[in-house]
Amino acid sequence: MATQYTNETLFRLADELLEPYKGLDLPPLSDEKNPDGNGPPREGRSEAYTEWPKPIDGSNNAFDIHIYYFPNNAGHKAYVKALYERIRREFPELRAYRLWDIPVGPHPIPMFEINLFNPEQFGAIVPWLVVNRGPLPVLVHPNTGDDYRDHIELATWLGDKVPLDGELLRRARH
Repeated sequence: MATQYTNETLFRLADELLEPYKGLDLPPLSDEKNPDGNGPPREGRSEAYTEWPKPIDGSNNAFDIHIYYFPNNAGHKAYVKALYERIRREFPELRAYRLWDIPVGPHPIPMFEINLFNPEQFGAIVPWLVVNRGPLPVLVHPNTGDDYRDHIELATWLGDKVPLDGELLRRARH
């Protein structure tokens, strides 16, 4: 189920989104177009290519990726083993945890986890997974220090969403 926001919440979030620019004397954004008719042309480069946005905690691992499979499906088992090996060979700089054959924590089916430490790694592995994940569901979530919010509210899914044990995550908050 998609997270539902009230208009009041959306107005507050919109204000927070533009908070870094409040009080600055900035020129209006250009309506000029690129040669292809889309636009406008942009100069400079965002810090987001090298720095995580707040509240993501980049001091250890800023993002986790969980790749799930159905253990009673022989095709899934074969595919996840091949994908696990391929990721470990192609992305040796990433921390890949063991391939579980049982559910772990809030994850209701087996999976393996990958940790991402910088935006460059995120920019490499996520598009790679879009193309190579096959039939496997993939959860991508930040680490902000709030496991419930990270896994449930800030989560992004590639493929089918796997219902996590939100109650377990909620209890861990307290």
